[in-house]
Amino acid sequence: MKHDGGRGKVVRNAAWGYENIMKVDGKPTRTIWLESDGWSVGIIDQTALPHRFAMLRLVMLEDMAHAIRTMQVRGAPLIGAAAAYGMCLALRVDTSDDGLERAYAALHATRPTAINLKWALDEIVAAVRNQPREARVAAAYRRAAEIADEDVVINRAIGRNGLKLIEDIAGRKKGEPVNLLTHCNAGWLATVDVGTATAPIYTAHDKGIAIHVWVDETRPRNQGASLTAWELGKHGVKHTVIADNTGGHLMQHGIVDLVVVGADRATAQGDVCNKIGTYLKALAAKDNNVPFYVSLPSPTIDFTLSDGLAEIPIEQRGAEEQSTMTGRTVDGRIETVQIVPDGSPVANYGFDVTPARLVTGLITERGVLKASRESLAAAFPERAGGSR
Repeated sequence: MKHDGGRGKVVRNAAWGYENIMKVDGKPTRTIWLESDGWSVGIIDQTALPHRFAMLRLVMLEDMAHAIRTMQVRGAPLIGAAAAYGMCLALRVDTSDDGLERAYAALHATRPTAINLKWALDEIVAAVRNQPREARVAAAYRRAAEIADEDVVINRAIGRNGLKLIEDIAGRKKGEPVNLLTHCNAGWLATVDVGTATAPIYTAHDKGIAIHVWVDETRPRNQGASLTAWELGKHGVKHTVIADNTGGHLMQHGIVDLVVVGADRATAQGDVCNKIGTYLKALAAKDNNVPFYVSLPSPTIDFTLSDGLAEIPIEQRGAEEQSTMTGRTVDGRIETVQIVPDGSPVANYGFDVTPARLVTGLITERGVLKASRESLAAAFPERAGGSR
């Protein structure tokens, strides 16, 4: 694979046969890449967006753990790829079994909800465990690169499979824009390229279908307003940012054709865990007969869990995410301000669970599936046993 370390551009991958399609100011761009030295890892610092496009070079396990924990990299698929490269950086320092276990524990502790993180760590361990110590670093980098490339291939398939849903609506609307609503950021910034919830959107847009996206701001971290709106704008997709509580009103008035969100974890029976507020959108969609779809790659499915409400750990993050907001002032300064009274307690639950009964369908790389144990097991029999 050939990389442009300055932009993370993948020029061509002989194994998978694709070129990156997501663009920043017209330049194909990935969210994570190897730098020109062949071992250090480059990322987009997503905490700087939307006001500044910045890249970071990570050289140590601790760098990657910090990047994941502070959400410089975020989104379940990207977290998985980042964790895989974090293991590579750790093995450069210590290739022993003890070093492998310490790196696994450090990275696993960074974000408890997204199952892709554990999946990717397990993949790296499986790739290096039976290798001699002198071969472990190369084996880890090889598997990490495969994980990143596989994510792109999976998400492009999600885009193709979800495209028909948009095409069907576009056909009925006879040239009028298809209005989609999405929550949080399940775009290419949350993956390696293309995105999950946005994959059908970008595929339809690039095919010339008229698209308009209602973008939930997604409090408290505002990933919709800061990230989804930024990337849609960079790619030329028409969109409008809305307050989180606006979606139900729009659905009542018939100006949402389709809700598409991503997921950080899905259970074997089709319950879906996503950014806090997703459940409320699903309820509003159900009440207004608006189709509610979840786009997710198969590594996001946790076949070891059945009951999402009872079994998925819900991350509770720092109070400062909710009690403060960061933005750009009229004179161009980036400032953080407090928006709650001194002394007021804050509860910051990062995710909620949408039961399978509220999900119209799951858009996966193997088709649009019913949110049920039977459908998921039939589509992914090699993983349905729950071992990996």
